[in-house]
Amino acid sequence: MLHGTGTFEIVPPDEAEMAVRFTAITGQGYPFIVAEDADGVVLGYAYANAFRARPAYRWSVEDSVYIAPTARGQGVGGDLLTRLMEIAAESGFRQMIAVIGDSGNAPSVRLHKRAGFRMIGVFQQSGFKFDRWIDTVLMQMPLGAGGSTLPDETRYPGTLYDR
Repeated sequence: MLHGTGTFEIVPPDEAEMAVRFTAITGQGYPFIVAEDADGVVLGYAYANAFRARPAYRWSVEDSVYIAPTARGQGVGGDLLTRLMEIAAESGFRQMIAVIGDSGNAPSVRLHKRAGFRMIGVFQQSGFKFDRWIDTVLMQMPLGAGGSTLPDETRYPGTLYDR
């Protein structure tokens, strides 16, 4: 956050804020997973959250994957994203959307391409950080049956949406 453009956040959240976010995300039925090494050191984390708040989007989630600088290039991101996609599909979600900060963020774009995401488009100069305009990249991956069948309304994922 302080040096990169992979996220448009400016101020790193403290431990208390991360706890609030974790509770909000998991409390609504979305997955949040953490990768640790054998000594319990966090290597990265990933979560899925509502893509948009309107009820018609309830079957789509946005993914977020963060890797510790010391763990980059070791496959942690791929493992986290793969597992996140599995959990989201098992939960009944049908689409996963990647909203990637900075069109120059080749590692994140490559991570998502390797996982099967396809490029949807680029919002040019949509963020402003470090005294410059930054693009936002959108990528998408169908989960489970994707849009080929109707969702199972009895599973109604999450609790964010009112019926």
